[in-house]
Amino acid sequence: MTRVTALPGRLTAPAPGWTIEADVVVVGSGIAGLTAALRLKDHVGKVLVVTKDRLAAGSTQWAQGGIAAALGPGDTPAEHELDTLVAGAGACDADAVRALVTEGPDAVRELIALGAMFDHDPDGVLSLTREGGHHRDRIAHAGGDATGAEIQRALIAAVGRAPEIEIIKRALAVDLLLDDDGGVAGLTLHVMGEGQRDGVGAVRCRAVVLASGGLGQVFSQTTNPSVSTGDGMALALRAGATLRDLEFVQFHPTVMYLGPDSHGQQPLISEAVRGEGAFLVDFEGNRFMQGVHELADLAPRDVVAKAIMRRMIETGHDHMWLDARHLGAEFWQRRFPTILATAREHGVDPVTDLIPVAPACHYASGGVRTDLWGRSDVPGLYATGEVACSGVHGANRLASNSLLEGLVFSRRIAEVLPGELRSWSVPAADARIPGLVDPGIRDELQATMSAKVGVLRHQAGLDEAAVVLDKLAGIAADEIDLGAWEAANLLTVSTALTAAATLRQETRGSHWREDFPERDDERFAGHVDIVLRDGQPQVSFTPAPATDGAR
Repeated sequence: MTRVTALPGRLTAPAPGWTIEADVVVVGSGIAGLTAALRLKDHVGKVLVVTKDRLAAGSTQWAQGGIAAALGPGDTPAEHELDTLVAGAGACDADAVRALVTEGPDAVRELIALGAMFDHDPDGVLSLTREGGHHRDRIAHAGGDATGAEIQRALIAAVGRAPEIEIIKRALAVDLLLDDDGGVAGLTLHVMGEGQRDGVGAVRCRAVVLASGGLGQVFSQTTNPSVSTGDGMALALRAGATLRDLEFVQFHPTVMYLGPDSHGQQPLISEAVRGEGAFLVDFEGNRFMQGVHELADLAPRDVVAKAIMRRMIETGHDHMWLDARHLGAEFWQRRFPTILATAREHGVDPVTDLIPVAPACHYASGGVRTDLWGRSDVPGLYATGEVACSGVHGANRLASNSLLEGLVFSRRIAEVLPGELRSWSVPAADARIPGLVDPGIRDELQATMSAKVGVLRHQAGLDEAAVVLDKLAGIAADEIDLGAWEAANLLTVSTALTAAATLRQETRGSHWREDFPERDDERFAGHVDIVLRDGQPQVSFTPAPATDGAR
């Protein structure tokens, strides 16, 4: 489709009313951002952390299952690597996966040394469980099902002991400031209620580390918090960076179904519940995962999500059921207290009731294209965590590899960035065409993306989505505010995602094309890359050797 309306080349914003300086700005305050800041603080002059809300408002806080690493007896990085490659369905970068699994155990041990308190058995041995796609118990967890909250707590406490790290809360990163060579010279922020630093300002800096999370709010139902509006991906795209494999959006198979009119963040029922023995059933009580995959209910997430969707379509029901009643009240209270309380708040008691579940948007496996050290193709711009595409997840992230990726690749950035710090440079005159869209487009955008670019995709639906998105791009905002900036970012990322899903005419991992139901390694063993040129997304295919583990 030829677009009629250009996407914003930068966001319309007032001229900066204040200016500060920092050697490195870290955008985001989850596991990836705070790890980067803590590792960089002793090796660069000044580190500034910018967070869109409070420090604990991002996705890390909500991680339930745990963090995967080869920490148990008999487990090895090689086995973790193979499970990761199998889940990634031939789209992983083998070197990135190897870095993840070999450096992961030490990264987790350092996190524990920092103060993160993981669960242990009565003998003091680290408790490990299993999740979908893993052939070993290698998921370390905390507080039963509150792993992310505990990691976030420990990292925030460590940052609190580091006065050399400055933090600006409730600040949206609007756009990068670029020098004459197209490299990072700073970025603009909009700060909401921070005294003298209120409104739009500029931070002059020598490097930016994006750790801003994902794009879950593109869809009507998601496990992501409200701050996950794709801001970092859109900012990078407007600055000239490449987005890679954006079509690989993971839909978590077991999200609590709250009814057809529910919107926004939905309660996640962790994969670890199935790891402890829960199983999926349909309305007749049939365990429909039996025979679908060797791991049955613990198959990789794309396999389980597709099986649930197929059974929903076959039976005409809008959800399936998770049966965990046999786990018992004491086990639920000890192992999954957060999920238990949340389910009961919504009128379901997992001790006595089946839990209604359906797939919902959970994780972006694609993002800002980086190398093995977190470098993007914009000089001075690095990316880590969910905003990045490091190559470790391929077409489908293996359960509990996301927290580990944030740890490992933030550590890697901190290894190289101090030696690569660019000289201070002057922002060039910005020739990018500014724009904003009306915040009122958000509901239609999300409904369109959920219906046409969600779990099930086909050419006609993708074409319809592209037409709607182009129409929405022409609805200009009347005012400059946070809602308009977020809407423009959501539109930019949605347009790029739809273009990527259109180009990849196959089914692979979390990308499911009904009109191309088979994986096609002859044509699509590689990556879909997107850049923005004159407000138009340019999509191309980059061939790469397929890497597919096989047992």
